[in-house]
Amino acid sequence: MAASNTSSGNRSMESRTGRTKQRYNTKGERLVAGVVPLTADKYYVMLIQSTRRKGWVLPKGGWELDEECHEAAAREAWEEAGIVVQINYDLGDIQDTRPPKKNPTKEKERALYRFFEATVTSEEPEWPEKDKRERKWYTYAEATELLKERPELQAALDLSTIKR
Repeated sequence: MAASNTSSGNRSMESRTGRTKQRYNTKGERLVAGVVPLTADKYYVMLIQSTRRKGWVLPKGGWELDEECHEAAAREAWEEAGIVVQINYDLGDIQDTRPPKKNPTKEKERALYRFFEATVTSEEPEWPEKDKRERKWYTYAEATELLKERPELQAALDLSTIKR
Protein backbone atom coordinates (compact mmCIF):
# COMPACT_ATOMS: atom_id res chain seq x y z
CA MET A 1 0.00 0.00 0.00
CA ALA A 2 2.95 2.37 0.25
CA ALA A 3 3.83 4.93 -2.35
CA SER A 4 7.23 4.46 -3.90
CA ASN A 5 10.07 6.70 -2.81
CA THR A 6 11.48 7.41 -6.27
CA SER A 7 12.35 10.92 -7.39
CA SER A 8 10.02 13.12 -9.41
CA GLY A 9 11.77 11.84 -12.53
CA ASN A 10 9.58 8.72 -12.41
CA ARG A 11 6.36 10.63 -11.72
CA SER A 12 4.17 12.41 -14.20
CA MET A 13 4.61 16.17 -14.26
CA GLU A 14 1.07 16.42 -15.67
CA SER A 15 -1.98 16.49 -13.40
CA ARG A 16 -4.85 14.29 -14.44
CA THR A 17 -7.80 16.38 -15.58
CA GLY A 18 -11.41 15.74 -16.49
CA ARG A 19 -13.84 13.24 -15.07
CA THR A 20 -14.08 10.56 -17.74
CA LYS A 21 -12.41 7.98 -15.43
CA GLN A 22 -14.02 9.33 -12.24
CA ARG A 23 -15.57 6.81 -9.83
CA TYR A 24 -19.07 7.32 -8.42
CA ASN A 25 -20.97 5.21 -5.92
CA THR A 26 -24.53 3.91 -6.31
CA LYS A 27 -25.91 7.14 -4.77
CA GLY A 28 -24.21 9.19 -7.47
CA GLU A 29 -21.64 10.62 -5.07
CA ARG A 30 -18.22 11.42 -6.55
CA LEU A 31 -15.56 9.34 -4.80
CA VAL A 32 -12.66 11.50 -3.62
CA ALA A 33 -9.35 10.26 -2.19
CA GLY A 34 -7.06 12.36 -0.04
CA VAL A 35 -4.23 12.37 2.45
CA VAL A 36 -3.53 13.89 5.84
CA PRO A 37 0.22 14.37 5.21
CA LEU A 38 2.19 14.43 8.46
CA THR A 39 5.82 14.87 9.42
CA ALA A 40 7.46 11.71 10.81
CA ASP A 41 7.17 13.07 14.36
CA LYS A 42 3.45 13.84 13.76
CA TYR A 43 3.73 17.45 14.95
CA TYR A 44 2.90 19.07 11.60
CA VAL A 45 0.43 18.60 8.75
CA MET A 46 0.96 19.93 5.24
CA LEU A 47 -1.84 22.01 3.75
CA ILE A 48 -2.04 23.38 0.23
CA GLN A 49 -3.79 26.41 -1.20
CA SER A 50 -7.11 25.67 -2.82
CA THR A 51 -7.34 26.62 -6.48
CA ARG A 52 -11.13 27.04 -6.54
CA ARG A 53 -11.80 28.65 -3.18
CA LYS A 54 -9.69 30.89 -1.01
CA GLY A 55 -7.89 29.19 1.82
CA TRP A 56 -6.00 26.03 2.66
CA VAL A 57 -7.00 22.39 2.16
CA LEU A 58 -5.66 18.84 2.40
CA PRO A 59 -4.45 17.25 -0.86
CA LYS A 60 -7.37 15.37 -2.40
CA GLY A 61 -9.05 14.65 -5.68
CA GLY A 62 -11.05 12.20 -7.74
CA TRP A 63 -10.49 8.48 -7.34
CA GLU A 64 -10.27 7.10 -10.87
CA LEU A 65 -11.22 3.75 -12.38
CA ASP A 66 -7.64 2.64 -13.13
CA GLU A 67 -6.31 2.90 -9.55
CA GLU A 68 -6.88 1.75 -5.99
CA CYS A 69 -8.10 4.39 -3.53
CA HIS A 70 -4.76 4.64 -1.66
CA GLU A 71 -2.99 5.04 -5.02
CA ALA A 72 -5.32 7.92 -5.91
CA ALA A 73 -4.58 9.56 -2.56
CA ALA A 74 -0.81 9.27 -3.08
CA ARG A 75 -1.18 10.58 -6.67
CA GLU A 76 -3.13 13.61 -5.46
CA ALA A 77 -0.45 14.30 -2.82
CA TRP A 78 2.13 14.31 -5.62
CA GLU A 79 0.12 16.35 -8.14
CA GLU A 80 -1.15 18.99 -5.73
CA ALA A 81 1.60 19.23 -3.08
CA GLY A 82 4.72 17.75 -4.68
CA ILE A 83 5.17 15.30 -1.85
CA VAL A 84 6.04 11.63 -1.80
CA VAL A 85 4.14 9.82 0.95
CA GLN A 86 4.08 6.57 2.83
CA ILE A 87 0.43 5.65 3.40
CA ASN A 88 0.03 4.62 7.06
CA TYR A 89 -3.68 4.31 7.86
CA ASP A 90 -7.05 4.32 6.14
CA LEU A 91 -9.06 6.96 8.03
CA GLY A 92 -12.34 5.79 6.48
CA ASP A 93 -15.18 7.51 4.66
CA ILE A 94 -16.25 11.07 5.42
CA GLN A 95 -19.49 12.54 4.07
CA ASP A 96 -19.56 15.89 2.29
CA THR A 97 -21.63 18.11 4.57
CA ARG A 98 -21.06 21.43 2.84
CA PRO A 99 -24.14 23.32 1.67
CA PRO A 100 -24.69 23.51 -2.10
CA LYS A 101 -22.88 26.27 -3.98
CA LYS A 102 -24.90 29.43 -4.58
CA ASN A 103 -25.10 28.84 -8.32
CA PRO A 104 -28.74 27.96 -9.14
CA THR A 105 -27.87 26.82 -12.67
CA LYS A 106 -25.41 24.17 -11.50
CA GLU A 107 -26.47 21.29 -9.27
CA LYS A 108 -24.01 20.56 -6.45
CA GLU A 109 -22.31 17.24 -6.99
CA ARG A 110 -22.08 15.42 -3.66
CA ALA A 111 -18.82 13.77 -2.71
CA LEU A 112 -17.79 10.91 -0.46
CA TYR A 113 -14.26 11.39 0.86
CA ARG A 114 -11.80 8.63 1.79
CA PHE A 115 -8.74 9.94 3.60
CA PHE A 116 -5.49 8.22 4.49
CA GLU A 117 -2.97 9.27 7.10
CA ALA A 118 0.45 9.47 5.46
CA THR A 119 4.02 10.30 6.39
CA VAL A 120 5.77 12.67 4.00
CA THR A 121 9.02 11.03 2.90
CA SER A 122 10.13 13.80 0.54
CA GLU A 123 9.15 17.25 -0.69
CA GLU A 124 10.14 17.70 -4.33
CA PRO A 125 11.16 21.12 -5.70
CA GLU A 126 9.12 20.64 -8.91
CA TRP A 127 5.64 19.14 -9.17
CA PRO A 128 2.65 19.26 -11.54
CA GLU A 129 0.66 22.02 -9.77
CA LYS A 130 3.58 24.06 -8.43
CA ASP A 131 2.49 27.12 -10.41
CA LYS A 132 -1.07 26.88 -9.03
CA ARG A 133 -0.54 26.03 -5.36
CA GLU A 134 1.52 26.89 -2.34
CA ARG A 135 2.26 24.25 0.32
CA LYS A 136 2.99 24.86 3.98
CA TRP A 137 3.41 22.97 7.26
CA TYR A 138 1.03 23.75 10.14
CA THR A 139 0.51 22.61 13.71
CA TYR A 140 -2.78 20.94 14.64
CA ALA A 141 -4.09 24.19 16.20
CA GLU A 142 -3.16 26.24 13.13
CA ALA A 143 -4.62 23.68 10.70
CA THR A 144 -7.84 23.43 12.73
CA GLU A 145 -8.34 27.18 12.38
CA LEU A 146 -7.57 27.13 8.64
CA LEU A 147 -9.94 24.20 7.98
CA LYS A 148 -12.85 25.51 10.10
CA GLU A 149 -15.07 26.09 7.05
CA ARG A 150 -14.33 22.64 5.62
CA PRO A 151 -15.85 20.16 8.10
CA GLU A 152 -14.97 17.13 5.94
CA LEU A 153 -11.28 18.11 5.97
CA GLN A 154 -11.38 18.93 9.68
CA ALA A 155 -12.88 15.48 10.33
CA ALA A 156 -10.00 13.81 8.47
CA LEU A 157 -7.44 15.79 10.48
CA ASP A 158 -9.23 14.87 13.71
CA LEU A 159 -9.18 11.16 12.79
CA SER A 160 -5.41 11.28 12.27
CA THR A 161 -2.76 10.70 14.93
CA ILE A 162 -1.30 14.23 14.65
CA LYS A 163 -0.03 15.47 18.01
CA ARG A 164 -2.50 17.95 19.47
